[in-house]
Amino acid sequence: MLLRNYRFPGRYGPEWGSGGIFGLRYYNGTLYFTLAFEAEAHFTDVKSGEEKVYDFTLVGKAPTSGGDTYNAVETVDEFIYFGGWVHAPAIYREDRRILFTNKYSHVHAYNTEEGSVELLWKNSIHHESEWAGEVSEVIYDPYNDRLLLAREDGHANLGVYSLDRKGKNVERLMEKPALKGTRVHDSVFFGVGKNFDWGVTEFGALDLITGKWEVFSPGRSVEGKPYLRPVLGAMASAYNRAFAFVRGGVFAGNPLINEEFRFYRLLDFDTFYAPFRVNAVNVGGGVLTAYNAHHDALYRPEQSDQGKWVMSNTVSGPSVLLYITPPMVKIVGTFGARITSIEKMDGKLLIGTNSAPNTGATEATPFDTGNRDLIILDERILQERPPAVAFSGTLSDRVFGGIPLEGYREAKAVFYMEKNAELRVYEYELSFRPDVEVERFELERGRNVIDLRQFSGIVSFEVKKGTGRFRVELK
Repeated sequence: MLLRNYRFPGRYGPEWGSGGIFGLRYYNGTLYFTLAFEAEAHFTDVKSGEEKVYDFTLVGKAPTSGGDTYNAVETVDEFIYFGGWVHAPAIYREDRRILFTNKYSHVHAYNTEEGSVELLWKNSIHHESEWAGEVSEVIYDPYNDRLLLAREDGHANLGVYSLDRKGKNVERLMEKPALKGTRVHDSVFFGVGKNFDWGVTEFGALDLITGKWEVFSPGRSVEGKPYLRPVLGAMASAYNRAFAFVRGGVFAGNPLINEEFRFYRLLDFDTFYAPFRVNAVNVGGGVLTAYNAHHDALYRPEQSDQGKWVMSNTVSGPSVLLYITPPMVKIVGTFGARITSIEKMDGKLLIGTNSAPNTGATEATPFDTGNRDLIILDERILQERPPAVAFSGTLSDRVFGGIPLEGYREAKAVFYMEKNAELRVYEYELSFRPDVEVERFELERGRNVIDLRQFSGIVSFEVKKGTGRFRVELK
């Protein structure tokens, strides 16, 4: 494969902090991705290496910025459909604000046979500080030959919409905000809820044949303990189940076959460590996705934001690439601040990465602040031993962890305690069953080492009435 560039330092693109490489999709000989915040859609003929770059000026005037930050892409026939949002033109103010007057949600089509781009649809509310819901998911409905659009990030026109493939007819199918969705059998599940509030509050399932909706609860955690802010990142389907990867874990199940959703705690820390602003792809019959260390953050917090500062800026571990083949969850790669997009091509895995997070509020810059690059890995990593990794943090009074032990020969948890306490270790699998084993240990003041080789699958921890910090090491 020939690409003109694998590394993208920050260039002009007014927005909040850093965007990334989004929408990676290899289809019909063409590799597509959008570089945000520069608002550049790249289309590369993989055989010849010829690259075309589109600047979103079919939406509005240059200079543009934005493009996509949620991996909204779908393929049908000879077309690559890509959605998102774009400022056209961008308006940056010197008080570190960006105006949203010209912010549009969009859906485009790229014809891989002709090498041409067409704007199918755009939408804006032309407000200085609010915007129409970004297009964060594009799903093809093969029964009705239409595109389903999910919209959650915004202030108006949120929900699930249908758009015909000519871009002539758009219809709102559900008004509740939905960031992501996935097709399971003949229905499409959508995660419902506001991400910058609580996260997923329910799942809506659209029957593609009848057009009827059903609503389902996210369900309880497998160990019966509360979960915190299940901010939705990516969704995928496999095994006739829906998987919704959220901050702190994954909801998995299918109520349409009388199997309620359950919350499996996975990489849950008192931080914003989450599978956010990344996609999930089917590889080898399983699901490949990522949990990110530093995807959204505060840069100049006000006094009232101190709690948010600690949660969003504390780094509890590296970003990890996860391969899910129930009942197994396996770490197959470790990376820096965040992974933004994943694709499979010609025996390789393409990984878009970024060194910096999104920011917000009055923290806009006239250029992208991150260094973005494309990593190309061999698919063999899915079958090899996992990489060394460590996670650390401060103890709280709730269950945390969800550490995948699959493939590790050495694993330990170190607890640095300020006083004596009881430790409970929960052991479980992603097996669609609520089977959990619990082991209890006495922790003494000072340093305590728990050998995790005695456990398998996934382990979570609960320290009863104890304060201190922890570190988990896997080799």
